[in-house]
Amino acid sequence: MEISNAKVSFLSEHDTYGTSENNDDDVCIDVSDVSVMFNMSINREDGIKEYFINMMKGKVAFKEFWALRNIDFKVKRGDSLALIGRNGSGKSTLLKTVAGIIKPTRGSVKVNGTIAPLIEMSGGFDRTLSARENIYLAGAMHGHTKKYMKQHFDEIIEFAELEKFVDVPVKNFSSGMVSRLGFAVATSVNADIIIADEVLAVGDAKFREKCEKRIAQMLSGGTTILFVSHSTSQVKKICRRAIWLEKGKIIGSGSSAEICDKYTESLKIAKKTEYRRKY
Repeated sequence: MEISNAKVSFLSEHDTYGTSENNDDDVCIDVSDVSVMFNMSINREDGIKEYFINMMKGKVAFKEFWALRNIDFKVKRGDSLALIGRNGSGKSTLLKTVAGIIKPTRGSVKVNGTIAPLIEMSGGFDRTLSARENIYLAGAMHGHTKKYMKQHFDEIIEFAELEKFVDVPVKNFSSGMVSRLGFAVATSVNADIIIADEVLAVGDAKFREKCEKRIAQMLSGGTTILFVSHSTSQVKKICRRAIWLEKGKIIGSGSSAEICDKYTESLKIAKKTEYRRKY
């Protein structure tokens, strides 16, 4: 199967951060010719039991699905890059590959710095533990001492707006409360790179605005942001650059305003085409 080659580099585009345009020491994320393939079962088993029986008999057939194809880009320290595209375009897969959650089938990912992943906001929480206990647990997972987390504890709780629920088990939290806690913890720890997947899609408008301000503060402090959102207005606010993914391939890259406008126009054209087919 032939895989197309889509290459993009932001080294020549960054004129705000770093001391040298061609200094690779300033690159904190280097994605080189990355492709990710999943084996998808094409059998129609009615349940897990039938699936395992067929697997033991060697009757499970798989089909190759390439979630990403020859993705190539670099991000310099302190910059902000968004990944946009429709559902199934490969955005979350690419974030998880950069975060080290998924290993690329081909190519390589090099990350220079510590990462705070905001991908599955409740993924690192023990739901039987309280918010207080989970804050210290999350801090330990990021390599921070209990003393460090204690210094930031009040700030985290205040930002998440959970003052009345500090000692309540997380299993009793709403999804919005869990997401607020996850965002507050991840953005309070000292990480070089924030990887965020739809983290501003929950909560009310006031909280989303507070999250945007927090991200802006981190950017001004030199933190690198790799951001996924279906909201082009959020992308334009937060990110300088954007990559447009479609069916696992890069089909556009440039300033966030330029790429978001092209992406939005493509959605309008697709909607009109679909309408004409129906009527």
